[in-house]
Amino acid sequence: MHVYLLFYKGIRIKIAELVNLMTRKINICVFCGSREGNNQAFRSTAIETGNHIGKRGWRLVYGGGGVGLMGLVANSTMEAGGDALGIIPEFLSLREAGHTDLDDLIVTSGMHDRKQIMYSFADAFIALPGGVGTLDETIEILTWKQLERHKKPIILIDTNNFWRAFLAVLANSVETGFMDKSIYELLEIAPDVETAFKIIESHI
Repeated sequence: MHVYLLFYKGIRIKIAELVNLMTRKINICVFCGSREGNNQAFRSTAIETGNHIGKRGWRLVYGGGGVGLMGLVANSTMEAGGDALGIIPEFLSLREAGHTDLDDLIVTSGMHDRKQIMYSFADAFIALPGGVGTLDETIEILTWKQLERHKKPIILIDTNNFWRAFLAVLANSVETGFMDKSIYELLEIAPDVETAFKIIESHI
């Protein structure tokens, strides 16, 4: 595993090498939970997502965890022949179970650096079920697209209707005048993993 310490204690290490590395493959950024949830379908979706990334020879870009759906996506990606790049802040790598067998790992000084790097390297975004961290990442990247900071596809895989409540929140903001209905044009809902990757391939 190659470990890059990025903006760590004021040191910038191997940035040119890392940028060169990341331009060689299609990079799919996946947001998902550090827990597996209480439905087997969540676990199956994570594994299938990794399989689809790996069998295409693409690279997974994600938060660097080795547990929950995060670990399942990373492991299945590598098992299927793809690469996995984890990006994790130092404090989380010490506090939580970071993945110890990735192809590449970037250790950042904080959460903002972590998300900036994930978003910058990604060619497309997939959101799987998860907790507040997953929701935070999904909303932020959607906001960036609304503000025209990127034009990359954002796909929510709606396993077991997980994203239904999130869509209801968006609808409420539209109905109460705080958001334009054009927000729905910035993301796509996929009922399953196969559909999600057809959407990505139509964009890339």
